[in-house]
Amino acid sequence: MKMKKLVALLLSIALLFSLSVPSFALSLDDGMDELKAQFVFGEGPVEGSYSIDYRYFSPVKEGDTTKYPLVVWLHGMGDGAEDGTQVYRSNIAAWTSDEFQARFKPAGGAFILAARSREENNITWEDSMIEPLRAAIDEFIAANRDNIDVTRIYIGGYSMGGKMTLKMAVAYPEMFAAAFPICPAWAPDNYLTTHLSIMPIWIVSSDRDPLVNYDMAVRPTWTRIIGNSNVPGDCRLSTVGAVCYPDGTATSSAHHTWFAVNNDMFTYDNGDYYNMKTIDGNGKTVKLTYPDGMISWLSSYTSDYDGTPIEGTGNLTDEDSTDNFISSTVSITTIILNIFKLLLRMLGISL
Repeated sequence: MKMKKLVALLLSIALLFSLSVPSFALSLDDGMDELKAQFVFGEGPVEGSYSIDYRYFSPVKEGDTTKYPLVVWLHGMGDGAEDGTQVYRSNIAAWTSDEFQARFKPAGGAFILAARSREENNITWEDSMIEPLRAAIDEFIAANRDNIDVTRIYIGGYSMGGKMTLKMAVAYPEMFAAAFPICPAWAPDNYLTTHLSIMPIWIVSSDRDPLVNYDMAVRPTWTRIIGNSNVPGDCRLSTVGAVCYPDGTATSSAHHTWFAVNNDMFTYDNGDYYNMKTIDGNGKTVKLTYPDGMISWLSSYTSDYDGTPIEGTGNLTDEDSTDNFISSTVSITTIILNIFKLLLRMLGISL
C-alpha cells in the first residue's frame, strides 16, 4: 500500500513538473524535421461535396491574447498525395522558426495553415476546391477568433498552389490583405485580374522554369495584374535564375522557386538570395535588405476584412484558351515527372 502511495505521489509530482515547464520556440538550428513536427492536423467542413484537410502551426502560448496574422499555404501538384506531404515537401515549416516568426510585425508570430487537395483521390486545386477551401479558412478563423487578426490574412502557394492562390484572391479579394503566388500555373485573363486592383501581389518565378514558362505564363499574368492595379508600387515581381538552397547548392529544377520564398528570400548568412532580381509595379528595382524579405512585405499590409464569411465573385473560368492550355500542360507534365520518379524509386535509383 505504501509503495502504491509513493508511486502515486511521484506521478503527481512529475505531472506538476511537466505542466510547469515552459514551451520553447524552435530555431532553424533545431532542424527542419523538428519544425515540421509542430504542425497539427485539422479538417474543414464539407462544402459542395468536398472538404479540405490541412496541417497548421499556432504561435499562441498559454494565456496569450495577441492577435496574430494567418498565412494560408497551398502546395503544388504531387505534394498533396497524403496528409502531411504539403508540409514535408516544401519547407514552409521554416516560417515557424523563432527567427522567421519574429519577422511578423507587430505580433511577433503568425498562424500557418497548409491546406491539402487530397490528391490520393485525384483531387487537385481546381475551381471545385475554391468554396471548400474558403469554408476551411472560415472555420479555422472562427475556432481561433481570439487570436487571429482577420485584417492580416495572407495567401500564397507554388505551381498549382500558385494557381489556386490567384484563384482564391480573385474569388475573395476582400478576405486577403496580400497574396504571393510562386511560379503560378495559371494566367488569368484581363477581366479576372480587375478583381485584384487593390491587393498587393508578389510573384516569384524563375525565367528558366521548365514547367511554368516565364514568357508565356508569368510575364502576361504580371502585366495584366499591374495594368489593373491601383497599388502598383505595392506589387512585386522577383525573377530568379538558377534556384538555390541557402547554402548556394542548386535545387533539382528551376521550377522550385518556392525554396527561395520558404527561406524568406535570403541566405542564412544574411546575404541577398542568389540570382534574384525584383521590381515593383512601376518598374522600379527593389533592393531587398536583410532581414526584410517576403515576411516583412506581407506584414506591412492589412485589409478591411472583419472575419464575416463572404460570397465569392462568381465564375472564375476565363475565356482565353491559351491560359487554360498553360494549366493543363503543367498538370500533364507534372504527372509524367511524378510517374518517372516513381519508376526510378522502384528500380532503386535515388534522385
